[in-house]
Order: sequence, then structure tokens, then C-alpha cells
Amino acid sequence: MNRIIVHSDINHCYAQIEEMRNPKLRNVPMAVGGSEEKRHGIILAKNDLAKAAGVKTGESLRDAKRKCPEIVIIHPDYDSYMFYTEKIKDIYRKYTDRVESFGLDEAWMDLTHSQLLFGDGIELAKKIQDEVYQTYGITVSMGISYNKIYAKLASDIFKHKGFALITEEEREEKVFPLDASDLLMVGSRTAAKLKQMGIFTIGQIAMADVNVLKRRFGVMGILLWQYANGYDDSQVHEVGYQRPVKSIGNSKTVVKDIVSMSQLEEVFRVLCESCAIRLRNEKAKGRVISIWLRGTNLKGSGCQMKLSQPTDLARDIHAAAMSLVYRMGLEEISLRSVGVNVSGLCYSLKSEQLDLFHSTDDLQKQRSLENVLYEIRKQYGYQSCRIASSQVDAEITDFDPLEILHQIHPVAALEGPIRTR
Repeated sequence: MNRIIVHSDINHCYAQIEEMRNPKLRNVPMAVGGSEEKRHGIILAKNDLAKAAGVKTGESLRDAKRKCPEIVIIHPDYDSYMFYTEKIKDIYRKYTDRVESFGLDEAWMDLTHSQLLFGDGIELAKKIQDEVYQTYGITVSMGISYNKIYAKLASDIFKHKGFALITEEEREEKVFPLDASDLLMVGSRTAAKLKQMGIFTIGQIAMADVNVLKRRFGVMGILLWQYANGYDDSQVHEVGYQRPVKSIGNSKTVVKDIVSMSQLEEVFRVLCESCAIRLRNEKAKGRVISIWLRGTNLKGSGCQMKLSQPTDLARDIHAAAMSLVYRMGLEEISLRSVGVNVSGLCYSLKSEQLDLFHSTDDLQKQRSLENVLYEIRKQYGYQSCRIASSQVDAEITDFDPLEILHQIHPVAALEGPIRTR
């Protein structure tokens, strides 16, 4: 094996960290979940006893309690989770300078050259796994292979401090029989489309005509074929590498239904402020604005538009979002959650292209105003400086975009495809 690539996955991460902080939780069915009062009531992670009772990640707290009435629900503490997962990755960094995070609880390591200092890479991976457990009492599954894709597949084979190896010679024996949905980048929608093509396993993807996959999935089809065959020579990035941000967005499930356009406008205002803050922190501007709406019937829809020039201003993002709402022609409004996303990011713009309605001074004044608001809120709290209209129905806009910056994901990726209008 020329390369020793390891993928680590902290087993039921949030729940394990809570058990580490409070060992008594190991003796009762426990899950980390949201707040039913704020309508974020889903299971984020569960311990072994809750799993044995049939509790599943992603289901509602109500369903979990019906299956397991004695379950203990712990509200998530993201700051602690970020702290301890970084501490665990610090152990990885003792043995290699190539540690690439994949979310909070997962990471790739390249131990190829570490063997010159620490000996056999497979034994080194076992040593790292044991050190994490001895230091924090947390189990980590390790998968080892000659590329990142197969290493991730291997880490999913055995949980609870699992350890699995996939060599190039074992590709057809260990990888090809696995379900197609086990492959990185194959989500539920892609898996359903593959099944329509009669493709159910990774081996069937590998054996498929790459041109057929390309016609069905575009460039993604080529990647699926390459990943299934183990044709992946991508490097594990060095410590400190920051993956380029391709889009910035935020979504919110509100505490009560949005039933009027004025309520929707104010919720979007807070979300757009959050997007603008992140854009300016990234020193980026975006050209494509997308929105996503989920009704009280849990059905979603969305659309997007391209701006004449990129922006990092909450004012412009909000105006585009509301324009899209009106274009959708909603006959009635009864919404549970909404989201906004900014993509088509530009990082190298040194000057701004002007239009007939906005001068350079106007844009700079607006940016200065938004920056001042951000600094005030960062120091004294979001409630210290609110737009008056957002206080008309304060309950529905009573959330702090500065607090939820840690949990921002592209709305389109989370909620499904967006229609172009």
C-alpha cells in the first residue's frame, strides 16, 4: 500500500461528549436533541441504550419518547462539542501535519510519511485510536485505505471503536457489495435515481458506463464512477487549510407559523443580516440569491435569481429575497421555516460596478452602517439595536443571527434543489 490514508469518525459524537461530561448518562437511555418549544425537536445523537430502544437520529423528540418513555433529552452545547472535537484532532496532529476536518466529528489523516518517524502506519492508526480513548474515554472508528473515499467507507463498516482496512486488492471483495448509498456524495435523491437505473451497489456504479452516468448526473456522474472504482488521488490537506466557501446561507424554523407577508419580511431581514455578516467576514460578495420556504404541511419550495452585481449588503440580499417571494406568487402564507442562501461568490473584487440607482457613496454608507450595527450587537447583544419593524411581532424574530453563525449551511444543499426564476 503506497498511501496510508485514515478516516476517523467519533461515534455518536454529541452523545459521547455528554456522557464524558456526565458519566451517569451512560446508564440511562439518552439523546441530544433540540427544543420542542422552539420547534427544533429532533434527535441529533443518541447513546447505545437509546439506540437499543429503537431511537433514531433525525426523528422527532415525540417519536423518540413514544419508543422510549424514560429517555433523557440533553439540549446541545455546540461550544463544548467544538472544544472537545478539536482536542481529539490535536492528538491526530501529534503524528501528522496532514489532518483534514470533515465536519466536527470526522477527519482524514495521511500517515504515509509519518511511518518514517513512528513505524507502520496501520499500527500507528491503532495507537492513535487507543490514545483518544485513554485520554477522553471517547471511541473513534478508524478506516484505512489507499485513498480518502475508501478510507471513509472503511470507517463506516464497524462502529464503536471499529477498525477496518481496505487494500487495493480487496476492492471488489469489500467495497463493491456495499449499498450505493454508502458512497460519499450519494444522498437519498441520488440513490433513488440510481435505483431507477437498476443500480443498487457500489460495484454496479463502478461497472456502469461512465457516459451513461454523465448523461444522467452531469459531472457528478463522472465523480461517482471514479469514487466507486477507487480512482481518487486527492490529497489530505495540511493543518490550517481552509476549504473555499462556495455559498453562505441560513435557515430558521420559527417558534410559531408565519402567516403574513410582514412577518416573513422581518424573519428574512434577520437571516439576511446573518448572511451579510459572514460574507464580509469572508471578504466575499455574492451574485446569486436563493430562498427556500417550508409550509406547515412540511412541503418545501424555492427559487433563485442572479443580481446585476455581487453584494455583501444585508439590504440588497433582503430586497432580492423579498422580490423572489413576490415572484413565487403565494396565494396564502402558512410557513414553518424559511431560508436564504448567497452563492456565486467573488473574492477578488477591488471596486464596485455602479448602476443608475446606487452611487459609490451610497454603497459605502450602507456598508458602514451595517458594520457599525454588527459591532454594537457583537459587544452588547443583538437585542441592543433592533430595527423597529422587527419588534411588531418580536416573538417570531426573537433569534440572534450572531449566535447561529456556527450552524450555517447552504440552504440548497440541506433542503434540496432550487428552481431558477
